[in-house]
Amino acid sequence: MSQTYNAQNKAGDTSNPFFVEWKTPFGTPPFSLIKLEHYLPAFEEGIKQQKAEIERIVAGREVPNFKNTIEALELTGALLMKVDRVFMNLVQTITNDEMQVISEKVALMNARHRDDIYLNEGLFKRIKSVYDNREKENLNTEQQLLLKNYYLDFVRGGANLNEKDKDKLRAINEELSKLNVLFGDNVRKENSKFKLVVENKAELAGLTPDMVSAASAKADDAGMKGKWIFTIDKPTL
Repeated sequence: MSQTYNAQNKAGDTSNPFFVEWKTPFGTPPFSLIKLEHYLPAFEEGIKQQKAEIERIVAGREVPNFKNTIEALELTGALLMKVDRVFMNLVQTITNDEMQVISEKVALMNARHRDDIYLNEGLFKRIKSVYDNREKENLNTEQQLLLKNYYLDFVRGGANLNEKDKDKLRAINEELSKLNVLFGDNVRKENSKFKLVVENKAELAGLTPDMVSAASAKADDAGMKGKWIFTIDKPTL
């Protein structure tokens, strides 16, 4: 939800790149420093931090308004978003079996965490109060839209359900999270099997020398010297 990250280390841990501020051009992720073992601790800490941030919002004694509820909620989850953006982009592009194992765990963690947020009765009570009294605040167009989106997201996320139906929704969301990862993994495996073998060099007209050279190298590695192999990997495309 948050767009910024207050670089507060987990117990002073500086060995995990996600727990420190990135002093890189434009704040880009330091990919060379990020290892597989860094993801799960960062996700766990990110979820823990956002839960604590939301608890403080719910515990607030002030009358709910846009600033102390909607804006405050928008600023939660910075660390979680930080690691999620990196991991999800990589797992969809250069994933491997090890990352898929992590992805299965992360999907379940995120599904449960989202439900904990959307089904938080105290939090939704504050959001609904702000929404019902929105005409009393001088909100600009962007604030009105953000408030509306949060309210509808919570309603569609099950906030108005009774406890029995909330439990059913949690079970459904957990199952969907597992199936979503499984589907993505199956697609990845099928895509990795695809190979276009070109035997006539004339068919390569228009391709750059680098692309032709890479395709030739793939063919050589596959024991098909004198031919060219293309896959649907993005460097090939």
